[in-house]
Amino acid sequence: MTSMSSSARPLLNRRLAEFGTTIFAEMSALAVTTGAINLGQGFPDTDGPEEVREAAVRALRDGRGNQYPPGPGIPELRAAVADHQLRRYGLTYDPGTEVLVTAGATEAIAAALLALVEPGDEVVALEPYYDSYAACIAMAGGTRVPVTLRPHPGDAPGVEGCFRLDLDELRDAVTDRTRLLLLNTPHNPTGTVLTREELAAIAELAVERDLLVVTDEVYEHLVFDTAEHIPLATFPGMRERTVTIGSAGKTFSFTGWKVGWVTAAPALLAAVRSAKQYLTYVSAGPFQYAVAEALALPESYFAAYREDMEAKRNLLAAGLAEAGFGVYRPAGTYFVTTDIRPLGERDGIAFCRSLPERAGVVAVPNAVFYDHREAGAPFVRFAFCKRTPVLEEAVRRLKSAAA
Repeated sequence: MTSMSSSARPLLNRRLAEFGTTIFAEMSALAVTTGAINLGQGFPDTDGPEEVREAAVRALRDGRGNQYPPGPGIPELRAAVADHQLRRYGLTYDPGTEVLVTAGATEAIAAALLALVEPGDEVVALEPYYDSYAACIAMAGGTRVPVTLRPHPGDAPGVEGCFRLDLDELRDAVTDRTRLLLLNTPHNPTGTVLTREELAAIAELAVERDLLVVTDEVYEHLVFDTAEHIPLATFPGMRERTVTIGSAGKTFSFTGWKVGWVTAAPALLAAVRSAKQYLTYVSAGPFQYAVAEALALPESYFAAYREDMEAKRNLLAAGLAEAGFGVYRPAGTYFVTTDIRPLGERDGIAFCRSLPERAGVVAVPNAVFYDHREAGAPFVRFAFCKRTPVLEEAVRRLKSAAA
């Protein structure tokens, strides 16, 4: 066996050279080795509705989905997605030509960017961004252009406010090379939910500059207080230029099933499908049948789910504030972003690597979601999609460590 010379070209594609192991893998491994409570990675510690799980078992036993399902997804799920979009948002999609089932939202993002972006194209993304965004833009050969969401002060005691989009900064980021806007609302990791006014301005910009838009809306059912999730595709001129991404994992607490979907106008969907078919081709056969049933659950399920998560948000946000963190109360998602500077800390990455030993809790540093690392350095994200006793114990540990 011959060995590679030291001058050989690196094995990893240069487009991916800046990306190592994801922070989620690193922090979850740290939770295992230290026995710490994992509030880093965003997965629930309980399964979703029993009737949905039983629907998957029934599909397995009936032999539905055990072999390759149709490439675009089973007809039942595509119809359920279209019905969901119509019932909730008044958006009409043809299940046959405007809905595509994917291996979670992650594959949907990858397929959309690989399909729609060419080398030299610029992609404007809100920073901080979910880490796969940067990798997928790189794999497509595009250039990412971050627009930073910045913290704004709040009025409530112990609450630092929220992160907001500067629309002027967004407009200034668009150039003649901009091909696509990549949005996420409700936004991970900051918990920001873009307002109707902000979305209207984004829509006007996209139409004016003839831009495509990919919107990651996987947390659409997790909005709190007075926040409202409004799909960008509902705004004038946007249906024909918007790729909307949804997911069952976040809404029904079956993240391991990896069932996501895309809704878009026929030409856009055909482009995304062309890329998707060479990624996984198909996936999650029996689970697609179960998710089709899940999307038809009564409104009482979605309301109860949202109320449960809002109570958990309040519990964790209050506990973090009592432990000395600056807390940005999220309007959506199941993450709380905190500021560690009130604790005398400034380096979120070092803080998170030491936190499991110091407090027995795992969190994720927001800096890894930024191009401008210094802008995210003091911010740390905690997940609250856990059982209430787990959150209570995590708060107790954090308060004890801060004492």
